Amino acid sequence: MYVEKLPKTWSAICVGLYLAGVIAMGVDSIPQDTGAWLAVSALFLLFLLPCLAVPISKRIYNRIRIDPAQGTLRVGRERFPLAAIHPGSVQVALEQAVPGMATRYAASASNIDGIPGLRETEWNAPRLVGGGWAVPMGMDTVVLTTRDGKGLSIATHDRTAFLTALAQATGAAY
Repeated sequence: MYVEKLPKTWSAICVGLYLAGVIAMGVDSIPQDTGAWLAVSALFLLFLLPCLAVPISKRIYNRIRIDPAQGTLRVGRERFPLAAIHPGSVQVALEQAVPGMATRYAASASNIDGIPGLRETEWNAPRLVGGGWAVPMGMDTVVLTTRDGKGLSIATHDRTAFLTALAQATGAAY
């Protein structure tokens, strides 16, 4: 079983700053102005929620789970049988060099699939897997093929760990 852990640093910073601000305001205004403090705290939530939108969408669309017991690879909202993944493509991806930060940012900026299926049908590019419309900035992209020849583009934080676990699950020699 492999589950890719998504970083929580940004979420912790945003929530920590929000709580620090709300507590600082509460020290000065509670109990005299409790209603105003609650109103301003709720108003500041309007600034917090957009900051948490990207980590929440990464959790929905880019979470990776490999479950050899059930024989599935789950990426975001999609599931694939492990038997459908071509082991040779896993081996090729595992042998590729891990890209640097600048390369990952450039690749994620170019992996946009605003109209689902457009990349695959019109541009002959691998289909972006997971349900999102783009690869989040800074995430690495792994391209795999299925046994019937279709390309799959999967966004990952830890390329080596993901591909090693997938190689073990699919029986690819590594």
